[in-house]
Amino acid sequence: MNRDNSRRISAIALPAVLVCAFSASSQAGEWSANASMTSNYIWRGLTQTENEAAVQGGIDYAGDSGFYVGTWASNVNYGAGDVYSYEHDIYAGFAFDTGDISWDVGYLYYNYDKEAEFDFSEVYIGVGIGNFSAQYNVLADTEADEAPGQDFGFGEAYYLSLDYGFEIGNGVGIGLHIGHHDGDFAEAFNGNAEGYYDYNVTISKGGFTFMISDTDVKGGAAEGGYDNDQVKFVVSYAVDIEM
Repeated sequence: MNRDNSRRISAIALPAVLVCAFSASSQAGEWSANASMTSNYIWRGLTQTENEAAVQGGIDYAGDSGFYVGTWASNVNYGAGDVYSYEHDIYAGFAFDTGDISWDVGYLYYNYDKEAEFDFSEVYIGVGIGNFSAQYNVLADTEADEAPGQDFGFGEAYYLSLDYGFEIGNGVGIGLHIGHHDGDFAEAFNGNAEGYYDYNVTISKGGFTFMISDTDVKGGAAEGGYDNDQVKFVVSYAVDIEM
């Protein structure tokens, strides 16, 4: 998964406002912050730190109308000689309910080191019914240069995720996830020859989360120190900060 110029919500790693967008009404009109440490930053099933630890955090605002805005950052590492050292996300959206169905529509911008010249953005729509949620992210634009035969235009890459969560008692929560990432930009960014599926199971209590994650990737995303074709076990701890 070598991210050079020729070729990027696991729930642990996503900004808190995206993970909890379907409960935005409980945060209405409030500022909040979050901080976490994780043994491996996993994004859409793929390590962003060569399977090393990451420190992450963000600040969010959710208004009474359902509008929210926030920012989030993490260290990243894609190998020796790579220019990437951080990821900084900025996002804004609107969360609302129609009967028993929750909706979330927004915009997400991914910013990296200037030398990388690979910033990109997505628009997304999410829907939640009971313990089930689904989200569809679509490429909006990118500063990356296209290689011959590639198309990095609007809608030319997407990520579709399905999630189901429930509690088994004593504050222990279980999360089930499957996602599919595809498109020319997704393949270029991940160093993969084709689209792929990722899936994980999480067990959480309080601020602690244990995740078992796997993918069906082949090619570049599975080579080098990434091992994205292998099962990964991730432990994290997160805290919410009232402001």
